[in-house]
Amino acid sequence: MIFDLDGVITDTAKYHYEAWKLLADELGLPFDRAFNEQLKGIDRMASLEKILSQMPDGGASITMEKRVQWATEKNKNYQRLIEAVDETEILPGILDLFRELKQRGIAIGLASASRNAGTLVRQLKVDSYFDVIVDPASVAHGKPAPDIFLKAAETLGIVSKYCVGVEDAEAGIRAIKGAGMFAIGVGDKQTLAEADYLVSETALLSLSEIERHFRQ
Repeated sequence: MIFDLDGVITDTAKYHYEAWKLLADELGLPFDRAFNEQLKGIDRMASLEKILSQMPDGGASITMEKRVQWATEKNKNYQRLIEAVDETEILPGILDLFRELKQRGIAIGLASASRNAGTLVRQLKVDSYFDVIVDPASVAHGKPAPDIFLKAAETLGIVSKYCVGVEDAEAGIRAIKGAGMFAIGVGDKQTLAEADYLVSETALLSLSEIERHFRQ
């Protein structure tokens, strides 16, 4: 099983929102929670592109150097905000699922768009459960491209069709399906309509139910 991080293992969306809001306010661009939903599942530079698209020229006048500077500034804000994250912020049911997967000898991978994923899993004290953590910098294209899930499967040495991906974002579900994997969605039925199996919250994830749906 290959997991996304934000919204699946822990909910750091509030920290991403606050970090992007600080930058957007500095740039004088509108940014609210509804707009923030558009950034779920995509990487930092793609998120910045969406924010800059609100400029009169769509951000065309902004140099790459300035974009990198702003993305770095956002990341520094985010890193400062997540310093207090600990194991109390693991979402319900996830630890039990990890333990059951380990007991059954099922490999576990992490395929997060966040370059801070390694830091977060250590702070959450769940790093020992993962057989592989894919650095998004190691793949050519971010979600919704399937690259990061394919990389996780390749590193685990498992054929994609025998893998299950877990995501809470539309871009993530599309990435899983593009990789030829079974897709589990956590969240809204309409947003995650392409998922093969859907639960409304992580507490409802159970290995027996996942296996049942996978075999159908």
